Amino acid sequence: MIDGVQVIPLRRIPDERGTVLHMLKSTEPHFQQFGEIYFSTIYPGVVKGWHKHREMTLNYACIEGRIKLVLYDDREGSATKGKLMEIFLGSDNYSLVIIPPNVWNGFKGMSAPHAMVANCCTHPHDPSRSMRMDPFDNTIPYSWDVKHH
Repeated sequence: MIDGVQVIPLRRIPDERGTVLHMLKSTEPHFQQFGEIYFSTIYPGVVKGWHKHREMTLNYACIEGRIKLVLYDDREGSATKGKLMEIFLGSDNYSLVIIPPNVWNGFKGMSAPHAMVANCCTHPHDPSRSMRMDPFDNTIPYSWDVKHH
């Protein structure tokens, strides 16, 4: 685990009409504040990342399909500086991942025709308050290739 990251299992309530997917309530202890919510689709094999935000906390849930979410901590003074974290999200692991400010993150689509990620973040998105890096830049010691164990 990376310091400050939380993975919280979420409720899926299926019945004959469909499924309710819980994500985040203002009454939950891990709720901080509301900035904006958006949804991002991603095609199979595509990587969206790397990026990190100065003040914003991200609250990710994969509401359709499956993704591989990868986090990297390069924060000065962090107990987990230099650590990587992989989390597979989707119907087989329907969870909320809370990513604190200044943690690099990116995700890879793993399902066709696409996956959909919801982000209920603590601040409205401001590109001037974030950093981006090519996902295949070797500054972060991670390979997005499929691992055949």
